[in-house]
Amino acid sequence: MHDRAGFRGVVLVVALLNLAYFGVESVVALRIGSVALLADSVDFLEDASVNLLIFFAVAWSARARSRVGGVLAFVIFVPAIATGWMAIVKILDPQPPAPVPLSLAAFGALLVNLTCATLLVRHRHAGGSLTKAAWLSARNDALANLAIIGSALLTVWLATGWVDIIVGLGIAALNLDAARAVWRAARQERLGLDAAEP
Repeated sequence: MHDRAGFRGVVLVVALLNLAYFGVESVVALRIGSVALLADSVDFLEDASVNLLIFFAVAWSARARSRVGGVLAFVIFVPAIATGWMAIVKILDPQPPAPVPLSLAAFGALLVNLTCATLLVRHRHAGGSLTKAAWLSARNDALANLAIIGSALLTVWLATGWVDIIVGLGIAALNLDAARAVWRAARQERLGLDAAEP
């Protein structure tokens, strides 16, 4: 039996961690002009929103949870669109971001996301689209942070802003894939509930 109260406590902690690091990362991103880091900071805000929604929705009925899962798929989709827009703006002026603050901010983000993924790992298969949304967000963010750290190293070597742009677009692709997975899980839940009704 899934520990619903324990899961709610975990997602609340994860939401607060994401909200706090959104503030840190967005300030650094704006100061150094990094598309990838700004995209990742928007993703922290999205993760905070997702986990707060999960915190409240997990106490609802299975049908209500499946509907919220569909909404969360859209919420995950939004940062991908924002990243695409930022990449277009940066393409017009592909100045490389400062690599040291970029890598330090990304390393801090990686620590936050690994903490969140560790907290969520035992719940990832237990609650349908809601827990899938929380787990995928934390997992994808940790992968994105590794990519940003790599882009900082490449920026030192290549002295171009294109690495940052490409990584930012990669983060958008991760978000689109997570949105698709959560949408499919929510849809399967709804179909299962419809089939179970007389």
